[in-house]
Amino acid sequence: MSVRSSPSTRSYAAQKGLSVEEIAQSAGRETIGREDVDAHISGGGAPASSGPAANHARYWDVPHAEFGPVKTEPVSRFAKLAADNLSAANATIPQVTHHDQADMRAVEAFRAKMKPEASARGTRLTALAFHVKTLARCLRDFPKFNASLDPKGETMILKDFVHVGIAVDTPHGLMVPVIRNADQKGLFAIADEIFDLASRAQARKIQPNEMGGASMSISNLGGIGGTAFTPIVNPPEVAILGLTRTDTVPRWEDGAWVPVPMVPLDLSYDHRVINGADAARFLARYAELLADPVRLIAFPAE
Repeated sequence: MSVRSSPSTRSYAAQKGLSVEEIAQSAGRETIGREDVDAHISGGGAPASSGPAANHARYWDVPHAEFGPVKTEPVSRFAKLAADNLSAANATIPQVTHHDQADMRAVEAFRAKMKPEASARGTRLTALAFHVKTLARCLRDFPKFNASLDPKGETMILKDFVHVGIAVDTPHGLMVPVIRNADQKGLFAIADEIFDLASRAQARKIQPNEMGGASMSISNLGGIGGTAFTPIVNPPEVAILGLTRTDTVPRWEDGAWVPVPMVPLDLSYDHRVINGADAARFLARYAELLADPVRLIAFPAE
């Protein structure tokens, strides 16, 4: 049997008076990790630790340098924490993603109309501000999306506040600062807060109390590209909205083809709380509001 194992694992086994070939034969595997050595010593014949990562660690403990040049780079504490959270979320949440798109003509026209006033205020009125405002409104219209499950999954906690998380890609990892009470703020205030939070996240100046506690988060890849993706729900939230690049597509209207800017919407949700019909209705309402953004201002609590 040809056994795959890292030099450190072979050294560790030798220190225990064992060989990885002996352990591999006992375990019935060709790839051996340090946990397999410990399990062999304890007489269990399988890794002593538990959990998905431990059970599959032997597949990752591969002597990559034997196949070609490599270099190592330490994983930051921040990235390790994020990886642990995402792994736990993906392992425990039965997640489904619903895809839709929304007409952005009215939003772009409104932004153009408000551009002089926004410039005078020193505000960058981006499309993301409209998405935050729209999401805040939808969270009021659909309380189940503004909920969390208790740790045992037996009680649903319905929140009477609307906080929207904004995922920010930074050199030191993904950060999600939160816009508090987004449903009570105007578009200019939201736009200013997005710029402030994103800038300070890039500079690593976000305070701990400015993250966490979101009702729901937005992961916006529109500035990078893509047509769709599957964002991972960030517990204790029960849903997350993904946005990708707005694309101009032809639509048949009134007997003619019309160029229409459409933004893809990717809504991932916890199927224990939300079902497919809920998700479809949520994004239908979301698209309806983006198609008529004046309603966000004229009827904020409709």
